[in-house]
Amino acid sequence: MNKKLIIAVLFAFVASFGSSAQNGLGFCQGNSGDAIFKEDFGQGTQNGPALPPGTTTYEFVNGNNPDDGQYTITNSTFDFGWNLPQDHTPNDENGKALVINADFTPGEFFKTTINNLCVNNSYEFSAWLINILPASGCEGNGIPVNVKFQIWDETNTTILAEGDTGNIYGASSPVWDQFALTFTTQPGQNSVILKMLNNGEGGCGNDLAIDDIVFKSCGDFTEIISQNGETNIQLCEDESLTNLTLEASPDFSIYESPNYQWQNSQDGDNWSNIPGETNNQLVIPQINSDQFYRALVAEDFTNVNSTACNSISSVFEVNQIEFKDPVSNGDVYSCGGEIRSIEVQTNSDISVNWYDSPTGGILLAENTFVYEPESNGTYFAEATTIQGNCINPNRIAIQYTDFETPELFDETIKICIGESVNLSESFENVDYLWSNGETSNSIEVNSAGVYGLQLTTEDNCVVSKSFTVENFTNPIISNVSKIDNSLVIELASEGDFSYSIDGNNYQNQPVFYNLSGGLYTVYVRENNGCKIVTKEFLYIEIPKFFTPNSDQINDEFQIGGDIFFDDFEIMIFDRFGKILIQSNKAPFQWDGTYNGRKMPPDDYWYRIKINDKTYSGNISLIR
Repeated sequence: MNKKLIIAVLFAFVASFGSSAQNGLGFCQGNSGDAIFKEDFGQGTQNGPALPPGTTTYEFVNGNNPDDGQYTITNSTFDFGWNLPQDHTPNDENGKALVINADFTPGEFFKTTINNLCVNNSYEFSAWLINILPASGCEGNGIPVNVKFQIWDETNTTILAEGDTGNIYGASSPVWDQFALTFTTQPGQNSVILKMLNNGEGGCGNDLAIDDIVFKSCGDFTEIISQNGETNIQLCEDESLTNLTLEASPDFSIYESPNYQWQNSQDGDNWSNIPGETNNQLVIPQINSDQFYRALVAEDFTNVNSTACNSISSVFEVNQIEFKDPVSNGDVYSCGGEIRSIEVQTNSDISVNWYDSPTGGILLAENTFVYEPESNGTYFAEATTIQGNCINPNRIAIQYTDFETPELFDETIKICIGESVNLSESFENVDYLWSNGETSNSIEVNSAGVYGLQLTTEDNCVVSKSFTVENFTNPIISNVSKIDNSLVIELASEGDFSYSIDGNNYQNQPVFYNLSGGLYTVYVRENNGCKIVTKEFLYIEIPKFFTPNSDQINDEFQIGGDIFFDDFEIMIFDRFGKILIQSNKAPFQWDGTYNGRKMPPDDYWYRIKINDKTYSGNISLIR
């Protein structure tokens, strides 16, 4: 039966899959030994080779889509449309896996015999499985993978142990998962047969890959601990251990009276037996380097060194921590406090403390890669490793020097327009450079602007300031007018000004009240002594009333300031429009009579023409 194949790019998915609870399967609960048997199906870009005869009942195909009841060995299922992200074996370049298209009926797809086993010994059989049909395959109704693990006696007639993986469903991003089965050999039994069978139905789905099939001995969980209950020890570079006692502590879940062979390694990978060390305790006279210790464990002493029968304890690691030197970012030379800190390079492996001397001394700052000195001097960075808390005895020296510089402040100076001003500073042992190119300590300027000064000290420190020269604003009179009984001065400029109408007495306000009519000279003074401007103004004062009663006070109607006009004409009327008096001569005076007869108290009207301007109104005669 043909399957619907889902085209998937190899490595385009992160592996994952779901599985139901396992029935009868389980891992070794103690320590296991090295692998007695391992099948990882090799490496390469070509399919195959086929499994040895008798290993499977399935048919091998090379380079074609495996149909139901067929298999191949490959590093990619891209051509098949299945989702095999990569094989399981770690660090396996172009690693292969066993890819199976399950048959319609349950059956055996992998079998191998394991020989030379120990009797009455526990073992673990494990394999990594993955459902390679995407969850979307078969229109989302793919048949799940379900595999049975079996252990048979060497005659292939008696099942010693078995268990099912349960359903393993397809996923959009499948992932490898490991399943295992444990059992114990019987008396006289030194060979077994391992089998994996298809529990699921054939059809659309039930497509799987298998990798890293492993068979190994299973023993007690044996932990190596020191006399102080430690499971590992860290030493600093200048430290050593003497008479370290280690003890192998089994949990007796499998063994009744375990036997031991202690082993030692310098790298944790390559191990060698320690001659004569076969007790549950190991005393090590001295350690001053990285060392690893473990014990081979078996029920019978004759089996301790047999991979087929022993288990391996946990590893006790003595790790010597090398000192880490803090790396200086360099001595620091600063001008006028421009830079206030010294530092070493950040390093996640160490913490850094700062001191004022190469040994001992005062602790200045803790757990920081940056320090801000308060004064010039040499400071010392001390490194402590994060792992092992090892203090490096060799502190790193960093010099901090802050050169003194002249203290400069920007200035704003105001001058009168057309005047000059001297700009200067007076510091010794410095080079001067002005923005206009001059190199003396002072310059004279006569125009507004910004003038920069740069000083260079003997220590090559550069400081600068600016002089902002501004002009005082000169007064500009735009208008002088009479408003009611006040003389008002208006300016076309803003500044610090004062005002006068006699040139001697000045006031802050540009308004003068209750003046008599006449010709006035208006003075406006810039208060910083820059300039005084003037303007003449004829102040015309027309009385509202007069009292011709011969008391010498306001006896006549007069026009204040009329004598200063070249063109002057006045007429006075009664209420009926009769002209009582007229004149074109100044100064003008009217005593309230007409043809020698005193006019009665009343309001009278006037029309005054002064130059090209006409004034009209009324005046009250009061007796």
